Amino acid sequence: MVLGAHGTTAATGAVEIARLGGLWRVTRPWHPGLRPYLRSYVGYWEAVPTPYEARLVPTGCATLLISLAEPFTQLRRLGMRDGGSGSIGSLVVGLEDRPAICTHPGGQEAIRVEFTPLGAYRLFGMPMGELTNLAVEIRDVLGSGAGVLVERMAATRDWAARFDLLDAALLERLGLGPDPAPEVDQAWQLLSGSAGAIPIARIAAEVGWSQGYLIRRFTQQVGLTPKASARVLRFRRAVTLLGRGTASLTEISTVCGFYDQAHLNREFRAIAGTTPGRMVAARRVEGAVALTGSANSSKTASAAAR
Repeated sequence: MVLGAHGTTAATGAVEIARLGGLWRVTRPWHPGLRPYLRSYVGYWEAVPTPYEARLVPTGCATLLISLAEPFTQLRRLGMRDGGSGSIGSLVVGLEDRPAICTHPGGQEAIRVEFTPLGAYRLFGMPMGELTNLAVEIRDVLGSGAGVLVERMAATRDWAARFDLLDAALLERLGLGPDPAPEVDQAWQLLSGSAGAIPIARIAAEVGWSQGYLIRRFTQQVGLTPKASARVLRFRRAVTLLGRGTASLTEISTVCGFYDQAHLNREFRAIAGTTPGRMVAARRVEGAVALTGSANSSKTASAAAR
């Protein structure tokens, strides 16, 4: 038995609830049918409702966020004209190669699911390029039934029941979704397995496509071009190494495939809107860089330093 939301009792020992800073964080083992497509799956609610603002940085994943209480005031993508969402609740975010600022009035309660790019392509059933650097209302991607699902999940206080509802909906949709091209799957595995270090021409040769055809099909199904994906993957590896605190910026630059430390700094400004040093010093929970003094300011971002 574990304590459920707001002191209720959940009759499933598989659900684990733990305090993490200003949040209560809820997890359980992933369903085997979902595991190949997931990178993160977590629920949370605020211990004390607090307004916050945070910077979200690219993760190399697509995100589904089920809002069970107050919506975001705004999600604003930096470096994009008309990049603001306005008030938005449950949402889908495609792959990103630039940062965003999210603001919330407090009282957030949500489930956040991160998918591999090709898992998202199968789940959303649409060209992933149409979601790149965008935050879109869940109904606009998954249909009106998604709104009904969110209402049912919000109506129950039992986290195990919430996970059960979401698991069933995801499994059903994944079972009907398009299969990615095997060549795109292989290309993504090569690129992600090397943390963005393998040349695109070599990937094209490995999968047996021309470089131009690979770029078109890859971008359609992943959401970013191979080159942009490689940049994000190198950035992610650098963030991980920075978080460990065992290597200098010069060493990280070399290991991650940057030309030099100046190149590393430029990529951090372009992709995260900050410097490596400021990112290390900032308070983070699941990857967001805190912009305010709020203890809860980074609850919404996905795991940057896993």
